[in-house]
Amino acid sequence: MIEARELREGYIIREAAPADVEAACEIAKQAWERIHDSFSKIMSQQMFDDLSPNWKARKADQIRSHFEKNPLWIWVVEHASDGIVAFLTFRIDRDRSLGTIGNNAVDPRAQGTGIGSEMYRVVLDMFRREGLKYAEVQTGLDEGHAPARRAYEKAGFDIRREDVTYYKKL
Repeated sequence: MIEARELREGYIIREAAPADVEAACEIAKQAWERIHDSFSKIMSQQMFDDLSPNWKARKADQIRSHFEKNPLWIWVVEHASDGIVAFLTFRIDRDRSLGTIGNNAVDPRAQGTGIGSEMYRVVLDMFRREGLKYAEVQTGLDEGHAPARRAYEKAGFDIRREDVTYYKKL
């Protein structure tokens, strides 16, 4: 689906290889720390601990599972000296003419460099070349997801449907 290509000097984007998956899992665990910290403040630490045990292992399992089922649908950004610095998973639903960006993150060492924006540009261009009419990405409304919301809006996502999850202690 994608030939390895240079995003900018020193950075290439390419399909993930089996050896890249664990690096993507580590980046995801780091990136989701802020999100889960936000969740624990919203819910209370006890409720968060009860409802989200082993969240890091589960997040890594999501990425591994995506690679096992759809190895062409996970891309990585590799820096010449720093190794894997970002990843992105996606799905294509031809029946609905929809490309979905799934789990994605940029290593803290490369955040703020524009790598995320370039990664979204490349996948959105691929969705267009595939003849898709729509693209979607889901994110949360909590403070932990604020950087992701800004990145998606910067990438041109401008139609927003809001969902809410309610909890109640019993």
